[in-house]
Amino acid sequence: METPSRIFLVGPMGAGKSSIGRELARRLDYPFRDTDDYLREKTGVDIATIFDFEGEAGFRLREHEAVAELSRMEPVVLATGGGTVIVDDNRRLLAERGFVVYLRTSLDFQLARTRQSRHDRPLLETDDPEKRLRELAEERDPLYRELADMTVDTDGQSVRQVMRKLAMEIHGAD
Repeated sequence: METPSRIFLVGPMGAGKSSIGRELARRLDYPFRDTDDYLREKTGVDIATIFDFEGEAGFRLREHEAVAELSRMEPVVLATGGGTVIVDDNRRLLAERGFVVYLRTSLDFQLARTRQSRHDRPLLETDDPEKRLRELAEERDPLYRELADMTVDTDGQSVRQVMRKLAMEIHGAD
């Protein structure tokens, strides 16, 4: 397969979309973009603050604008937020404009990876983050699967190991 010029990473929080995306972009010599970073740059505040002032609906609207803009870049490796897929138009744009990689991870790994970084993960600001992650997975996993051109498990995998798996599927990425 010819290396896609637009690669979009989807998956739950803690799956490694940002770290894997940065490395993939470096190896391909593509720009790397992250929808959450883009929103922080554009608004001057963190994701939690956007949620506080605008609620999840306001955040999702901003996130859609980010996806619409960033998914036009070519070439690009784009890491999306975990909830990006819940908006129909986001799924349509990602499917139409590029190659979608679902970085799948288990609940246990998500808990471990998000434990230290809950501040900018407003959906985890709850008394029971494990229950919340389980609910989000039930809602979103079918959407990730439906959208994905490729799925890679990241549990217990280093960025280097995931990159090897991606390289086997995406010709020219090794």
